[in-house]
Amino acid sequence: MNPAEFQNIAAAEETLWWYRGMRSILFRLIDPFLAGKTFGPVLEAGCGTGHFAALLERRYGWRVHAVDLGEAGVRQAHGRGLARVARADVSRLPFAAGSFDAVFSMDVLPHFSSGNEVIPLTEMARVLRPGGLLVLRAAALRALRSRHSMFVKERQRFVRGRLVRRVEEAGVRVLRSTYANTFLLPVALTKFRVWEPLTRARPASGVTLPPAWLNNLLQLPLTAEAALIGGGVDLPLGQSIVLVGRKE
Repeated sequence: MNPAEFQNIAAAEETLWWYRGMRSILFRLIDPFLAGKTFGPVLEAGCGTGHFAALLERRYGWRVHAVDLGEAGVRQAHGRGLARVARADVSRLPFAAGSFDAVFSMDVLPHFSSGNEVIPLTEMARVLRPGGLLVLRAAALRALRSRHSMFVKERQRFVRGRLVRRVEEAGVRVLRSTYANTFLLPVALTKFRVWEPLTRARPASGVTLPPAWLNNLLQLPLTAEAALIGGGVDLPLGQSIVLVGRKE
């Protein structure tokens, strides 16, 4: 992750349409797998600014541990009042095997070169207890690589089948996986494959807040996708992949 992006994320992730919509999708995906279960310690591997870890604590009442390699992110996570934050590499997690009932990792795997994603996946599986849940989100489709991708030092994007295989090779059985951010795919393809090459756009952050009316409008497709996914529909293509699995 580009260290310069942490401040952009911190300023936008509470209200930006993409973050709000993708959180809705994720919660609709995972909530059926959480029903009736009591969770001990939970880990977010690659916590960024700590916003999502804090949200997990508030929403579910969990005791969340969070790690990130970026010093700026860890500092911001501490500033949110998170008590269990450490600076650590997700490829070498500083926890004993079987420490957690669930591990979350949002958009971390794309920062590893192709093939090397098996290293953090193996570590996440190692620190999960048998029966524990692994919840992932990852950028999808190489054709959607953009100037923002270059700015944040994204090294790869996934297709669903390959991500599922990698997770299951690590010893986690995938319970459900789906693409997401699907309805805006034509807009994204036009922007990233036509407009940005034509304008020779340089790497730059895409995390900026639009006017409120546009922010609300852009969130609507993701809200609709959340309803579909919550109803059991797996989307066939999209800009992201979300996945939940259980350690065997």
